[in-house]
Amino acid sequence: MQMIQEFWWILKYSIRQSLSPKRLYKNTLGQLCAWKRFWASYKNYQSLQSNDSNRLLDTLYPCLGEDTKQTVIEPTYFYQDAWAFERILKSKPNCHIDVGSHHKFVALLSKAIPVTMVDIRPLSLPLDTLAFIEGSILCLPYENSTVESLSSLCVIEHIGLGRYGDPLDISGTEKAADELKRVIKPGGDLYISVPLDDVNKTYFNAHRAFTEKYILEFFSPFIIVDKKYIYGNSFQNSLQSGFGTGCYHFKKPLDN
Repeated sequence: MQMIQEFWWILKYSIRQSLSPKRLYKNTLGQLCAWKRFWASYKNYQSLQSNDSNRLLDTLYPCLGEDTKQTVIEPTYFYQDAWAFERILKSKPNCHIDVGSHHKFVALLSKAIPVTMVDIRPLSLPLDTLAFIEGSILCLPYENSTVESLSSLCVIEHIGLGRYGDPLDISGTEKAADELKRVIKPGGDLYISVPLDDVNKTYFNAHRAFTEKYILEFFSPFIIVDKKYIYGNSFQNSLQSGFGTGCYHFKKPLDN
């Protein structure tokens, strides 16, 4: 029975993803319109040339669908990375550790302050201002209470789901959070972001989502310095129901 249910789920998912008539119509129509605009633009450009315009055919490089009326931005990384960048710079740490956040975020941050990135997968490109240590968020290469400033944006919700080649672990998120708490020194800063929802959920193998109550209790007794929320295209100060992303700046109490 379980195998039949799993097979049926895969079939329905495949239909939704690639065989949906509505999706096919939208994608096909969009492609046709994009090609029409491209060839019209190509012909117009040809008319501007005084020499042999056929040479354009040798180097055609269509970039379809980029002629949009506005620059479309994925909101989560856009807002959370800008939020964390600003807060870290304001804190003025001597050095900063990042665990698994987006490479563009750590690359830009490393141009402003010394940054070491820790991840299970080495970066494919070097950067002179960015130090890298291959390591796991489940066993960080730092002693207890030694890290002054640390970020891990949109990371802990993935741990234990195998998405990035990590071992399966139903308690991966909690273990990762424990490691982050362990290495922060008293008075040190921790910046995280996580998916939020009305109840704790696991979207295998993408990510988990949590209630804010669960997250705040888990990071207790860390002090909340700042929190912001991303819902759709809105970056706001208030928690609301439904799926979103919470951005949290914690500080470890001095007596811990």
